[in-house]
Amino acid sequence: MKKSTGDVLTIDELAIYLKIPKSTLYKLAREGKIPSHKIGRRWRFQKRSIERWLGRAGEANSGARGNR
Repeated sequence: MKKSTGDVLTIDELAIYLKIPKSTLYKLAREGKIPSHKIGRRWRFQKRSIERWLGRAGEANSGARGNR
């Protein structure tokens, strides 16, 4: 069977995808600043939710830069 990351990402997969440290992701998840689900002791992230979150963050940053 072919291994696929699918729609749900682990913290390791998301750290690679976003190119940020896992420690930053853990902090964002604990603080509720990134869309996430904790299943037992493990964090999981829906790729579609992350992409929407990135889009909203990008729009907010674009607006802030335009006001300078």
